Amino acid sequence: MRNLPSPDATPARRPKVNLLRGLVNQKTFDMPPQRSTLQSVMDESSSKDGSHDRYFGLMHAEAFRNSFIAANRGKPLFLIRFEDIQGMQLLEFVNFLRNEVHSILDITDVEFGFHYMEHPACLLMGIAPIRGWSGPGFPNVDSSVGRFHIECMSRHICSFHFGVGRSQCNFISDEEEIFEELFRTSEKNLRDNLTRWSWTYFNRANTYISDETTDAMIQPTIYYDPRSATYSVNGGEVFLGGGVYGTYRELISDIPPDQDLNRIELLILEKLITACERAPGLLKFNISPQSLIDTFAIREKADRLHQLILSRGLNPRNLRLELVEKPYEESRQSLKEVCAHFFNFGITFAADDFGVKSQSHQVVLELGVMIKEFKLDPISFRFKVEEDQTKFLDNLAFIDYCKRLADNREAGITAEAVEDFDTLRFLMEHQIFQYQTNLFAGKMTISDYRARFNEMKNLPESAVRTILTNRDLMDQVRAKGDIFQVAAQLAR
Repeated sequence: MRNLPSPDATPARRPKVNLLRGLVNQKTFDMPPQRSTLQSVMDESSSKDGSHDRYFGLMHAEAFRNSFIAANRGKPLFLIRFEDIQGMQLLEFVNFLRNEVHSILDITDVEFGFHYMEHPACLLMGIAPIRGWSGPGFPNVDSSVGRFHIECMSRHICSFHFGVGRSQCNFISDEEEIFEELFRTSEKNLRDNLTRWSWTYFNRANTYISDETTDAMIQPTIYYDPRSATYSVNGGEVFLGGGVYGTYRELISDIPPDQDLNRIELLILEKLITACERAPGLLKFNISPQSLIDTFAIREKADRLHQLILSRGLNPRNLRLELVEKPYEESRQSLKEVCAHFFNFGITFAADDFGVKSQSHQVVLELGVMIKEFKLDPISFRFKVEEDQTKFLDNLAFIDYCKRLADNREAGITAEAVEDFDTLRFLMEHQIFQYQTNLFAGKMTISDYRARFNEMKNLPESAVRTILTNRDLMDQVRAKGDIFQVAAQLAR
């Protein structure tokens, strides 16, 4: 949506200017044009589309959606909604925004376009980056438009009500769904602004999701090979990372309760997949069964996720969806039918927090051979015989049950939260050879993981025993982040 008269011109940052120049003395508040005037405005805009700037003025609905959403897939999008415009005719207000948008936002790296809806009477302004925004360069559109609104009112130039909707232009939802989400959220924000004139919607959470910065961390999974008696990293579980949120729980708590958490979960999945571009090993992502059912019952969305994975240089066979323990309801399709779409691509599934009293048993029975990993809840192996013999024996039986399940399905077992050498030794005695534990490696950035993946291989069992049973060496592991760096120093 190129906004300059010359489509070949490259915008450059310019100094802040008076965004109200030439309009200070205008004080007459007029209503927007009626239908006949609006049609002539749109006809005028259409005639200019072909000769000067195809995004000039007011676009028809289909052209607006195509240029604003379809052409900017994968970028963060903003939809600003203007209602009750007084003090300017519609086209005059559109040109006012076109000429001053860089000053309003204090940024030049934007494309934008307009569409006027008669029912309801509102002007929509779509904004997207030409290249991309990340970090400190990410604009605070809601705050900028708020200041613009106050200045227009205080200087009697024009008046209007406004609302801002924003969303990552995601890879899975179609243009209609993205537009409806932006339209709905901009309307909600406008109603909020009418009562408190402040930005509250989504708070930091939507900034994190919409920001192109691909922060992510990974907790490496360690595999012990009994034939070579060595430990190696073979992948890991991917988490939210960066300075905005440390955990998924923190992010969810920052989202108002009336929002669609399934959609938020989908956006997080896309963000993490994007962050893992060309990352090696088996990558695991948390998702709730309900989000899978609600989102991917439509086969086209599963196909789009598959294409996103391929576009990031990832092998679907190296991706695993961990089904977190949450209740779910099956409507249009069953969980098994939805998961079968992904299984056909090569994507497999894990039962997360699989324990004696876990509700994940339902998922395991439902999906059958599509479950390729059982992530054992720590409670299943933490009890020691001298502490509670009954619980110890119950959990020992459960571990054997998991092994039989895994053997029948050619699946693996991962023990989570192994935090001491005695527990590690106990699990190895019972032939559980895969761990997600800070004893070996804590969370690391995806970039570090990508760079060091081939170094975190073939660590001899003797070296692991030496390090894990030495307090000073364990302090070094915690300081350096993983056992492989400490072992490499000892070998020198």
